[in-house]
Amino acid sequence: MVNSTEEPQAPTADEQVGLMAAVARDRDRRAFAVLFRHFGPRLKSYFMRWTVSSGVADDLVQEAMLNVWRRASYFDPGRAGVATWIFTIARNVRIDYLRRQRDPSALPVDPEDPPASVEDRLMGAEREARVRDALITLSTDQQTIIRLSYFSEKSQSEIADELQIPLGTVKSRIRLAINRLRALLEDEK
Repeated sequence: MVNSTEEPQAPTADEQVGLMAAVARDRDRRAFAVLFRHFGPRLKSYFMRWTVSSGVADDLVQEAMLNVWRRASYFDPGRAGVATWIFTIARNVRIDYLRRQRDPSALPVDPEDPPASVEDRLMGAEREARVRDALITLSTDQQTIIRLSYFSEKSQSEIADELQIPLGTVKSRIRLAINRLRALLEDEK
């Protein structure tokens, strides 16, 4: 017999995805309660890092989790883990709260993201390797433009000046390269 005073085991990443699906699909209150029990204390700690009072932190947790309930159908496990998605919602709730305080200078720098799970790190490394492999298949011109645009974060005008080519050519090459990358990456799924 299990002692009823023991804390329930934290849901795994896969279980969290299943719980989110149940909330989105069936508006499952029990699944939401499990998510709330797991993420509520973590969100409160997150909000308390900003020297918000305990009462305000509780209100922000409620607001964030209400947004999770309302937006559950928007969760896409292919784009982010449940924790990342929920903490993104919490970050937006925090920013909205600070904006309501009418002091834009009080908007703090975002904290470090919550530590990535081993699964998230592996998926990220796998995704990066797929993108690198796909980049190699592009023409040299397209590779150069993608690297300047996305990795060096240069504007299209800056790229045109640097490469001494027309702006329209830069735009065309970026569009063609992105379409090619998207096709290659979608084929690998």
